[in-house]
Amino acid sequence: MKSADNYFKIVEWSEEDQCYIGCCPGLMLGGIHGDDEAEVYKELCHTVEEWIRIYKEDADPLPPATAGKEYSGKFVIRVGKDLHKILVVKALRNGESLNSYCVNVLREQRSPYGENK
Repeated sequence: MKSADNYFKIVEWSEEDQCYIGCCPGLMLGGIHGDDEAEVYKELCHTVEEWIRIYKEDADPLPPATAGKEYSGKFVIRVGKDLHKILVVKALRNGESLNSYCVNVLREQRSPYGENK
């Protein structure tokens, strides 16, 4: 397995730019853009490998890997007192715990591409 395989590579259509944008969060700033999704992905993979080579040449530690990482399923989010109260009330109205209510809301709002419905 190559070091580049340890990082998420994302290619998505940008309405604003009217082209595909490829990025590798956590490893490199900026992105690759173009009209052909497959070509953008290919160039992104090449660029990620180049970034890793530069890190190694400079003897800098690589950023933490993002792909294949195990997640605990827990994270803390600060929402403020007012929103916390609103969420508790909505959870109670639905007969759910606050945790279950929030998980269900998050599940309903996600799509395979990270965009809201």
